[in-house]
Amino acid sequence: MNKKDINTREDVLLLVSTFYNKVREEPTLGPFFNRVIKNWEAHIDHLTTFWESSLFMTRPIEKRYKGNPIAVHTQVDKENGNAITQLHFGIWLNLWVQTIDALFEGEYAENAKRRARKMGSFLYLKLFEARSTIE
Repeated sequence: MNKKDINTREDVLLLVSTFYNKVREEPTLGPFFNRVIKNWEAHIDHLTTFWESSLFMTRPIEKRYKGNPIAVHTQVDKENGNAITQLHFGIWLNLWVQTIDALFEGEYAENAKRRARKMGSFLYLKLFEARSTIE
């Protein structure tokens, strides 16, 4: 099968929605995400904007991501008793890479994998750092 690269918002939407369908069914991540996320349609749209902004930084796009993923994830971790672990990030990353590999190939697809690896590591370090400041 000849796969194409990630080139449009529609491609990013396909990636994000396919990925989160897998996350919702995954035994370790699914219960956690399904409990935390109340509006999946809005979440998918928000994350599509995040990944579109991240992947197409130099392109003109209709919507740019505005938000603070570190603050959001830190708050979610705190609200859930610091339950987010390296295991969660590992499963998340594996599902992300598997989804990209199943749907796309090319420079943007590879960049999406690299960015996810960096983001996962950085977010986990920031969660750990936030936990150490809790009194």
